[in-house]
Parts: sequence; C-alpha cells; structure tokens
Amino acid sequence: MPRRHLTFRQLEAFSTVARLGSFSRAAEVLHLSQPAVSIQVRQIADSIGLPLFEQSGREIRLTAAGEEVLRTARELDDVWTRLEGALDALKGLRKGRLRVALVTTAKYFLPRMLGDFCRRYPEIEIELEVANRARIVERMRGNLDDLYIMSFPPDDLDVVVHPFLDNPLVVIAPAGEPAPGHRVTLAELADRYFLLRETGSGSRKAVDRHLQRCELSLKVRLSLGSNEAIRDLVASGMGLAILSRHALGADPAEHGVRILDVEGFPLQQPWSVVHLRSKVLSLPAQAFMDDLLRAAAAPAAA
Repeated sequence: MPRRHLTFRQLEAFSTVARLGSFSRAAEVLHLSQPAVSIQVRQIADSIGLPLFEQSGREIRLTAAGEEVLRTARELDDVWTRLEGALDALKGLRKGRLRVALVTTAKYFLPRMLGDFCRRYPEIEIELEVANRARIVERMRGNLDDLYIMSFPPDDLDVVVHPFLDNPLVVIAPAGEPAPGHRVTLAELADRYFLLRETGSGSRKAVDRHLQRCELSLKVRLSLGSNEAIRDLVASGMGLAILSRHALGADPAEHGVRILDVEGFPLQQPWSVVHLRSKVLSLPAQAFMDDLLRAAAAPAAA
C-alpha cells in the first residue's frame, strides 16, 4: 500500500468515526458533511483493500484491519503531537496540546494544579476527561490521552507510574453522632452499615485490600459511584463510609460529616501520574508531569 495514498485528513476522519461509533456524529465534530466523512473513510479502505468497519444492527464496529489502522493512526498522532511540541518549544512552549484523564476523586485537587499550568502557558490547548476508573483504564488501552491521574494503575498494561500526592482514605460518620471518645478499631464498627465506592474504583480497591489484610468484612449497605452521594447519605444517618479525604473539603462539618479516629486509618494509597511506556509524550505533557512531580517533592525539600 503506497503511503502517498493516505492523508492525515483521512486518518483523522477515520479515527473520529472509530471514537464516536457514528459517521454522523463524527461529521458534526469535524464540521464536515456525512458524505465527506464517508468518502474519506472509504478511500482508506480502498487503499488497503480491506473494510475498516462492519455493521452490527444499528452500531458499527471496527474490523481487524480497522483496529490495526486505528492503532497506527494513534501512534502517528503521538509522533505529530511531539513534533508540534518540539516546534513550540523553540517558541518558548507557547502552544501545543495536553490531554489528561483522571478518575472522579482526583477532580477535587487536579483542576487547581492544571489551572496553575494554564496560567503559565495560556495558549496550550487542554483536553480534560473525568470518569470512573474503569472508563479511564479503557481510555488508556486506547491510547486516547497523554497522562492519567489515578491511585491504582492497571496491572496488565505496560505503564510508567510516578506517585506525586498522598490520597488518605478516612472513616466518616454523621457530624451529629456522639463521638466514641477514644480511638476505635474497624472491628468495633463492623456491626454498622457502610456505604462504599463501587467495586473497581481505586478507593474500593484500597478498602478491600485493607479488609483482606485484617481478615475482616463490613456490612455494605450501598455501593455508589459518587463521593458526593456517599457523603450526603452519611450525613443523613444512613451509615458510615470510607472516602478520600480530598472528597470532604477543608471542613467536613460543612457537609454534615466528621472523621472518626480509627486504628489503621487513614489508609494511604498515593495518587500517581501514569502514562503508557510506549507513549511519545508531547512537550506540554512532559512539562505538566514535571510540575506534578515538583509539587510532590516540594514538602520534602522544605
């Protein structure tokens, strides 16, 4: 297949269709007509001699050839982004693109750090994705972003992991509930109902690992994907919870909860900035990661 038969415009159209699973939605995003997008995708298929998509009911799915083309298109996008970053560096890192994906609990602190970065480099384009851990890992598998912020990187991917911030998990109770008056053990609370994050989340993984070490089980009344919902339900008296301290704000009492003094807590599972080992980091991505790591080193250096 002669390389001159493929263009970046065609690959962009194809990648957008693959990402959105729809020719019409891709056309809207690219500000093109649907026939124009279809023609560009068909031109790639004609060049390689294999179909890129197959129809499954109302959905379209990538063929094996489509998966290969998509993987290569993303690698080319990384290389092109690196070139753009290198050229921008010659201009003082004034322009470029940074794509960051973070798990939901990281939204309580990461945007502030990102805001500082944006103020220094106002012309850098930022793409920010906030989702649960399962979705962030899925995005990582697809090489959709530069950097990922999470507390439990996946074990089955070849990634580079840099811890940069503590993520203390604490036990909370309703603010109006009488305090025990002493440090309690988690076993003493085992007869209480608990509200926990959903299975698969980083917080839940840390809690489950701690319970396994302690050979202890809790009465889980609800598993939820929202820190705010769990916090508010605890405030209403529905049970206790184990949440990241970052999800409680400067004063937990403002949200109707308080932190219990429980032996073995807070659990410590650091936040990490993660990227695929094969990822060609853009200069903005490298600069932002360096910012996070410098912030992590600052307390130790003080």
